Amino acid sequence: MKKIAILTSGGDAPGMNAAIRAVTRSAIGRGLTVYGFMRGYEGLLDRDFRVLSARDVGGIIHRGGTILQTARSDRFMESFWQDRAAEFLKEEGIEGLVVIGGDGSFRGAAELAKRGISVVGVPGTIDNDIAETDLTIGFRTAVETALDAVKRLRDTASSHDRLFIVEVMGRRSGFIALEVGVASGAEAVLVPEVPFSLGMLNDKLHAARKKGKTHSLIILAEGVMSAQELKTQLKDTGGYEARVTVLGHIQRGGSPCSVDIILASQMGKCAVDALLEGETAVMAASRCGKVQRVPLSWSWERRKLLDPDLMELVEVLSI
Repeated sequence: MKKIAILTSGGDAPGMNAAIRAVTRSAIGRGLTVYGFMRGYEGLLDRDFRVLSARDVGGIIHRGGTILQTARSDRFMESFWQDRAAEFLKEEGIEGLVVIGGDGSFRGAAELAKRGISVVGVPGTIDNDIAETDLTIGFRTAVETALDAVKRLRDTASSHDRLFIVEVMGRRSGFIALEVGVASGAEAVLVPEVPFSLGMLNDKLHAARKKGKTHSLIILAEGVMSAQELKTQLKDTGGYEARVTVLGHIQRGGSPCSVDIILASQMGKCAVDALLEGETAVMAASRCGKVQRVPLSWSWERRKLLDPDLMELVEVLSI
């Protein structure tokens, strides 16, 4: 193997640049030429790439976002364009491809594997919803970013006798909401995976008020409903004045924390090692503190579950 390529696909996540750096420098150190495709699969289809040097990835380890940019590609979902992409890679002599992204990006990578391209996935998504890896790149940073905002809101809530409903990211998964909820001491955490009762939530707010709590906090994953919708449905908040805060895309931005930088660096090197050892359709996965390789298809064939002990902890500690 002499040439490999790398792209970032789907939503950006803090730490993606650290993964790009690790892949590039690990590969160059092993005598490979590295191609960086811009804008994910869109750039691959448009043949928009540049050869990356070790200096090109210098100074990017602490930058958020991705220097290769990212995009979602509707075209790449069609077999015609998947064929074209594989043909182009073969024409350029690119034998291996590292895809940094989520399960949707990995499904696209698997299609290229079927067409004779060696592919390795590096899980990069703040949602942490990729099965068979304990952590995904960007998750820890997103949690810390959201938690910092929530701690500031706590100060305001206690000063004004308010209930804050804070909406965090997580369309299909509640990993961010759950960890932020536990770490912020929220009275309730609402996630897509666990049904909730509006009546019981009302009762909890009333009980908190009777116990003398001067403020209250609900952490809501966006996949459940919007924070404004929850405020409207609640109506009776037990006497608290309700306020809504939507954290939105600030959770994706900013400099990655040390955990994400180290994880991304380990996974990037793991991806290059896998390609050079002849593996394909595998994913770098963090399992019990070690980065290992698992089948790429596990990312969508299996489901990652929330920690039930953490869910219980929210209830136990919110009295």
